Amino acid sequence: MADTLVLHTTEAHVSRITLNRPEALNAITPAQRDVVIGLLHRASADPAVRAVVLTGTGRGFCAGADLRGGATVTGERVPGDVSRMIREGAQRLIAAVLDCEKPVIAAVNGTAAGIGAHLAFACDLVLAAESATFVEAFVRRGLVPDGGGAYLLPRLVGPHRAKELMFFGDTLGAADAERLGLVNRTVPDGELEKTARAWAQRLATGPTRALALAKQLLNASLESDRAAAFAAEAAAQEINMTTRDAQEGVASFTERRSAEYRGR
Repeated sequence: MADTLVLHTTEAHVSRITLNRPEALNAITPAQRDVVIGLLHRASADPAVRAVVLTGTGRGFCAGADLRGGATVTGERVPGDVSRMIREGAQRLIAAVLDCEKPVIAAVNGTAAGIGAHLAFACDLVLAAESATFVEAFVRRGLVPDGGGAYLLPRLVGPHRAKELMFFGDTLGAADAERLGLVNRTVPDGELEKTARAWAQRLATGPTRALALAKQLLNASLESDRAAAFAAEAAAQEINMTTRDAQEGVASFTERRSAEYRGR
């Protein structure tokens, strides 16, 4: 059943993962979450996949966790139940995006609320339809932001903007999200799929291992001091120079021709 609620195709080296519960604005269930995590892990390990697009059907990208579908702890709780649920649930989903060795594009087609907003923000590139909205909905339910929100938002917009978004829980339109740096580009609704496809194809024809190493460096940079960051950068380049794509890139430069990267 969960497989029908998460659509998946791989074409031209691009893995496309689509949440498919339009009647619930793609509020994500535990079963759906596990399918998405599995698909991201497979994309990361599969040399035939060189980019990932994450999107939703209908009017919602992802309206958060499905609170009616078993995504919360029910019955009698003991200390540790809630934190375990979050670690094994929302945080594991966000980590799967951050740790994916292939670049992940969020194509936000509508509402992205709660964990749905964090799912978009965890992606490497974020495209948003003009009608898309982003909501830090946790405060509206008397909840603390989870799913990596307090980690992601300050790094994207700074602590003061992050607090404004999380304390008030106001709905943020796509244009304002782009202005704040949460979105790379806002496009007309009818052009979202085409733009996401074009961006993914550019990534899928790029030097895949170099992109993976660059993603790791960038994700780690805000936790590193300069010496550690410089050392990691040098080590990454050392590893990268053993790849065929790096050798092709240098050769194409010296031979004054376009590079043909193979993802190897």
